[in-house]
Amino acid sequence: MASEAASQGGQSAGDYIVHHLTHLQNDKPKGLVDFSVVNWDSVFFSVLLGALGCWVMWLVARRVTSGVPGRLQAAVEFLVEMVDDQAKGIVHNAHSRKLVAPMALTVFVWIFLLNAMDLLPVDLLPLAWQGVNVLAGHDPHHAYLRVVPTADLSVTMGLSVAVLLACLIYNIKIKGLGGWSHELVAAPFGSVKLTANPLSWIGFVLLSVANFAMQMLEFVSKTVSHGMRLYGNMYAGELIFLLIALLGGAFTLSLGGLALGAMHVVAGTVWAIFHILIITLQAYVFMMLTLVYIGQAHDAH
Repeated sequence: MASEAASQGGQSAGDYIVHHLTHLQNDKPKGLVDFSVVNWDSVFFSVLLGALGCWVMWLVARRVTSGVPGRLQAAVEFLVEMVDDQAKGIVHNAHSRKLVAPMALTVFVWIFLLNAMDLLPVDLLPLAWQGVNVLAGHDPHHAYLRVVPTADLSVTMGLSVAVLLACLIYNIKIKGLGGWSHELVAAPFGSVKLTANPLSWIGFVLLSVANFAMQMLEFVSKTVSHGMRLYGNMYAGELIFLLIALLGGAFTLSLGGLALGAMHVVAGTVWAIFHILIITLQAYVFMMLTLVYIGQAHDAH
């Protein structure tokens, strides 16, 4: 995790961090939200790690044995059983679990692999990418590359929106379009019994609008918090790794420089060990919330 980049070429610590937090993009964003911009580094590593996860799971399934399992098979079997048990406890529809449980397993494995990219030395792949640009005759100072897709808000929000779409689909599938529409305007306050009294109609309209607004607010808040929670934790972890790398960049053959170098090694090791827990926990939390939200779509109000 040591970085000499911050101490060479007149690059300041701020420039170093900004460079590492800049995406490889097709164009510069023209505003806070710009859907025409594609973060190619996030797309590349997301697809690559997704394919890697699928290949590993396929390889284990292909070589599965009924005898004494190997370590990898035992780990995958434990993971599959854990996810299946959680799905049974949350999604009570056995037919839905045939799709929901594998989806939750995919979510956990994929997000874990995306998070695990944060454990690589922060300068390893960016410097390799700069070397590729030098060989190609491009300016290495503008060769940007971020390797942690879950530290990209567009990726985490994309995942949470996909979960939202799954919830909407299951709401309609389980309750029917009419039943779900009634739930949108009747829950949680219930419906008003309509009579000839105009007050009952006024109450019906007001409560229906309030119910619908609360339901929409719930969907939006769950989706935003689902994606922002993962993004915030991984972005903070990436930033801490960059700050630790700056300690290595300040290493010199002096008492203060040696102290900073020692702090770099100790802090980097401790934070990397602790971060293993964070990347696992964040993948687990995202998976559990996915199951909870889809399970709520099966519940009638």
